[in-house]
Amino acid sequence: MNDSVSVSPDIQSGLWPQLRRIFRVARIVLYLLWGFVLAFLLGAFWSPYRPGVLAAKQHWCRHFLRILGVELTVTGTAVETPVFLVSNHVSWLDIPLIASQRHLYFLSKAEVGDWPLIGTLARAMGTLFIKRGSGESSRKAREIGDRLKQGHTVLVFPEGTTTDGTGLRRFFPQLFDAPLMANVPVQPLAVRYLDDRGAPDAAMAFIGDDEFHHHLWAMLLRNRIRVRLHFCEPVSAQGTDRKALCEGAWEGIRKQLIIENG
Repeated sequence: MNDSVSVSPDIQSGLWPQLRRIFRVARIVLYLLWGFVLAFLLGAFWSPYRPGVLAAKQHWCRHFLRILGVELTVTGTAVETPVFLVSNHVSWLDIPLIASQRHLYFLSKAEVGDWPLIGTLARAMGTLFIKRGSGESSRKAREIGDRLKQGHTVLVFPEGTTTDGTGLRRFFPQLFDAPLMANVPVQPLAVRYLDDRGAPDAAMAFIGDDEFHHHLWAMLLRNRIRVRLHFCEPVSAQGTDRKALCEGAWEGIRKQLIIENG
């Protein structure tokens, strides 16, 4: 009888991988510090909307993904004009993944603003914050609408929480007032993390009371992190309401996840 255990090639074990993980932690901390210095030099803390800041943010995110060993496959066509982006939400890593692909701003949960270094960088990147269950969705929709009218692209996660990536929760429609106010389209994004067999990688999910440093520590044992990002067909905001926009975006992501899950 064969007593050997099959180990995913994406996961490392032994002494050397542990040392390598410590080295990668040091690189990440130094890179976060560099992001802080860069944001200061570019004036991002008091003027986060300038083109130079946006370009630097995109470049910074791309290099951050390389440090983590991310292999990203992007399909579909991103809308180049200002757009209201909506995505399913699996991990904190969703944010640098999507930010590496285009200039945009995020609506993030308020807790992110309190994370060491990352919270400060998020504010320098022009991130909007919302406290879950606070009833402030209408006010945030107006703020996002104003950003869209100014020619900015904004991304939200309308599930309101993260999932394991195998399914899609219902979307909250309140924030979909923003694209109606600005008369811009909604573009859904489907994010999918893959294991070594190409199946959904539930281990990448950052759910509930997970601690950021614990999640990152486990992630750094991996040789690679495989992700697929698909830009779905946009949904027009003309002649419709927030409920229809919300349902159209939800259906676009749901269909894409079904296609990719086989």
